[in-house]
Amino acid sequence: MNQYPGQDIEIIDVGMMYEGSAKPAIKGINVHIKAGEFFSFLGPSGCGKTTILRLVSGFLDPTDGKILIGGKDMRGIGPNKRPTAMIFQNLALFPLMTVAENIGFGLEMRGASLAERRKKAGELLELVDLPGVENKKVNDLSGGQRQRVAIARGLAVEPSVLLLDEPLSALDLKLRQHMRTELRQINKRTGVTFIYITHDQGEALTMSDRIGVMASDGTIEQIATADHLYNNPRTAFVADFVGKNNKIKATVKTIKNGHAVVETSFGLIKGLNPQQLSSGQQAFAFVRPEVISVAGSSENSKNIITCRVKNISFEGAFVTITLDAGGEDTLFMRTHNDGSALFPAIDSEIDVSFGQHNTRLLAGRGYGHA
Repeated sequence: MNQYPGQDIEIIDVGMMYEGSAKPAIKGINVHIKAGEFFSFLGPSGCGKTTILRLVSGFLDPTDGKILIGGKDMRGIGPNKRPTAMIFQNLALFPLMTVAENIGFGLEMRGASLAERRKKAGELLELVDLPGVENKKVNDLSGGQRQRVAIARGLAVEPSVLLLDEPLSALDLKLRQHMRTELRQINKRTGVTFIYITHDQGEALTMSDRIGVMASDGTIEQIATADHLYNNPRTAFVADFVGKNNKIKATVKTIKNGHAVVETSFGLIKGLNPQQLSSGQQAFAFVRPEVISVAGSSENSKNIITCRVKNISFEGAFVTITLDAGGEDTLFMRTHNDGSALFPAIDSEIDVSFGQHNTRLLAGRGYGHA
């Protein structure tokens, strides 16, 4: 059973203009986050992710629009009156306090007794898999343990919404990967609505029920599940930002049956045309490195390109091969290393292929239409 049932959050036509700024930090943000959902805002630095978190938490009021939590308009309601708790990037734990004192701090401010605070700290340390550390100082804990203490402290006040401001950024890679799993499990065990902001696509793709991808101008480009964002990006920005992608300049030549034939610097290729681009329009052809392979003898339905191997990067389980297709665009092919496959030699010439259904033609800002 969920301990702290989450609440819906509705962000409706929200914009934020900071005093003295020439342009809004965010504009036209519309998101409905479901109760208990793990929702991530993903985008480059400066796109407005933290602004959204501060608006939901009550540290800011929006210039335009409104924010509802559990159906209630939050305008004018301060952080201490909202059903939210925030985990900061630097965790903001008190080094001179014990773990239990850190966890119980918010409860102490609300008048809870010492016995109540100790009991709650013990329960939450069990929840975050840190039993028995109540009396330790936080500086005696590892980075991952301090992260869990910060989460326990946030949950101590029984919020409906937990806001996380890039809390894993200071951890090493293996610990970040472990904490991704831990955060996801805590979200599911508690039922609290999680709002997570990050510029790390690996974090967002791994943990989130849904992701809102933000562009540098403070707008949302697409909201979708991780697999949908990766496999069906709606815009050139999303295709370029989420995961690795070959981004090939192209001009649309002909349109037929939902596909388009486009001209590139290394010849004609065919791909999906989800934006219904017109003949003569400039765009990009996006092809994931993992869908490119050495061409077989009977692949008439695929795009086939003759390339020269420029470089081979061994990455353990995978190998990335850099290809010169004879034009201005370099291609990257990523293949699985099963321990027995033979890879082409550098400077050798090979034919590579990729499916038309794996090629997405998208116009983007500054090139075609937005």
